[in-house]
Amino acid sequence: MSTIAPPPENPRRDLSTRSLGKIRNFKNRGATAAIAFCLVAAALPLIFVSWEVLSRGGSMLSLEFLTSDIPRNYRSVGGGMWPAIMGTLIITGMAALLALPIGIAGAVYLNEYGKNSATARFIRTMSDVMTGVPSIVMGLFIYVVWVLTIEERNGFGGALALACLMLPIVVRSAEEMLKLVPEEYRLASAALGTPKWKTIMTVVLPSASSGLTSGSLLAIARAAGETAPIIVTVGLTYSVNPDLFSGGNTTLAAQIYRNAAQPFDGAVDRAWAAALTLIAIVFVFTIIARVIAARFSIESKRG
Repeated sequence: MSTIAPPPENPRRDLSTRSLGKIRNFKNRGATAAIAFCLVAAALPLIFVSWEVLSRGGSMLSLEFLTSDIPRNYRSVGGGMWPAIMGTLIITGMAALLALPIGIAGAVYLNEYGKNSATARFIRTMSDVMTGVPSIVMGLFIYVVWVLTIEERNGFGGALALACLMLPIVVRSAEEMLKLVPEEYRLASAALGTPKWKTIMTVVLPSASSGLTSGSLLAIARAAGETAPIIVTVGLTYSVNPDLFSGGNTTLAAQIYRNAAQPFDGAVDRAWAAALTLIAIVFVFTIIARVIAARFSIESKRG
């Protein structure tokens, strides 16, 4: 009578570093060292720039700097950037209002409806081309189309130029985020009889809200730091001008350029403080946007 031998026990393999051969261990440590070196090389410029801006701009930054008008004479010491701060918020905010809804709607069309159609491929190609267009070219385009038409430089012209720069970034980044939403979500919603537009509004977009927020912030951060299109289209002011459609305006990026180009110490100090203020504004809005995206994401609603 034959007996069936029990299956041999599957010995657990030791996957720790000590079990690797010498060559594999050497390659593993080499790859780890290379990655660490790349991380340090990528972080060093950011650390140096941050330290330089903090050390030189921090000494000038004060409540008076944040609430005072811009001095008309570059030789002046002191003064403030309140008009430029307000101009940055108003012009960039208007640009975001123009570009974000259109950009996200375009990404929804590309990913949910157009897919690989000829129209969708054309839009993707044009978006990629627009991403590489220099900002001064976009500024000149708005100058010809808007400024020469109304015969006045104002804040809305700058918002149009920044919106044109933001739009392709929003479209391409939002499309990539929508691709990451699992197809099972769409199929489950369709199986429940939900119309496609409602699935997009209630399932797809909330699922991608975190990525959409990150892509939108990248576009806003780029727009807030643009100088060339602002100088061409916005004009100049030394006091706050909340009206986007009448009179010149200014932004922090434009003031950084104008003051840093001067040979006077007071103007250079204002440029460093304006740079620190601009970084702080972008940082604060990044935190606020991430909190809002986390609050309204589907995962947070599930608890």
